[in-house]
Amino acid sequence: MFGNQNLIILLDFPFNRWVGVIRIPYDDMLAKIEQKAGLSRQQIQERIDAKLKQLSGLISKEGAAHIVANELNIKLLENSGKIKDIYAGMRNIEFTAKVQSVYPMSTFSRQDGTEGKVASCMVADETGVTRLVGWGEQAESISKFEQGAIIKMSGGFAKENNRGYAEVHINERSQLIINPVGITLGEVKKFERPAATRKEIKALQDGDENVELLGTIVQVFDPRFFEICPTCNGRARENEPGSNVFVCEKHGAVKPEYAFVMNLFLDDGSDNIRCVLFRQQAERLLGKTIEQLLPLRQSPEQFEPIKTELLGQIAKLVGRAKKNTFFDRLEFNVQLVFPNPDPKEELARLQAATPAPQ
Repeated sequence: MFGNQNLIILLDFPFNRWVGVIRIPYDDMLAKIEQKAGLSRQQIQERIDAKLKQLSGLISKEGAAHIVANELNIKLLENSGKIKDIYAGMRNIEFTAKVQSVYPMSTFSRQDGTEGKVASCMVADETGVTRLVGWGEQAESISKFEQGAIIKMSGGFAKENNRGYAEVHINERSQLIINPVGITLGEVKKFERPAATRKEIKALQDGDENVELLGTIVQVFDPRFFEICPTCNGRARENEPGSNVFVCEKHGAVKPEYAFVMNLFLDDGSDNIRCVLFRQQAERLLGKTIEQLLPLRQSPEQFEPIKTELLGQIAKLVGRAKKNTFFDRLEFNVQLVFPNPDPKEELARLQAATPAPQ
């Protein structure tokens, strides 16, 4: 009924729909075929080129690579339980990995007015590193991870982030076990944060990630303290105004602990921008712990000498530019703080970036 060419097209059609969801980089496809078939990269490329020529441009090179893999009885997609084999679009992912770093949990407002929670961390096994993102109750679990802990995860799904990398998301249907009994991991891949891109403030755009700013602190606002649940780190709110009884949405009445956020303006000569620092980064900038700062909650006037000392200081901040829709302005959410950067290092960087005179 069908000719050979039509049969190949039909075989490839479901794959094209599939890879529209699960995106395997072409180089990864070649590497898998090379490893499992024992062919050279040139031999594989020749087979793929032959398929492309045979189908006269009716198929992508990724689709041709998939057909070549099928002919060689090679599975390009397999649930190996290893991070290196995770691609955007995959579902029901499971792996065991070691926690390398944890980022603070944040809250957001949904369109229906309810509050959502999200947290993330970097995890690694011996094959690779990925970001694990948790929503709702899973966000609370991730926010309490400790560096070096082993986690066993199942029921995750992979999405492509705005930098083109696959990251794994988990929700209430996913399963997460911390330090499972009898499971150990040896040496794992080390997470190395990609070098931040230095930008002038005037060049920032909404959504810019991993951007580095160097400037002078020109205005500092008092830290704002807020109550959190000691169990899940979620917001604890006063039951009734003046009652001094605080309630966590999940754990009921609690004796709250405190976190804080601090805002400042940074000026680099091109423009200035409001920067938002949550607890860990604010502690690093101020050189003080939450315990040392808690008295400011009752006596904010004690912050004045600290504020005065900060004004005029040069700081290097790494983070993300984000539009504050309520105030219709661009703000900078700080993820890393480098107070008092080395002048020699900055001068050398400036000289390296300056073209030599002709």
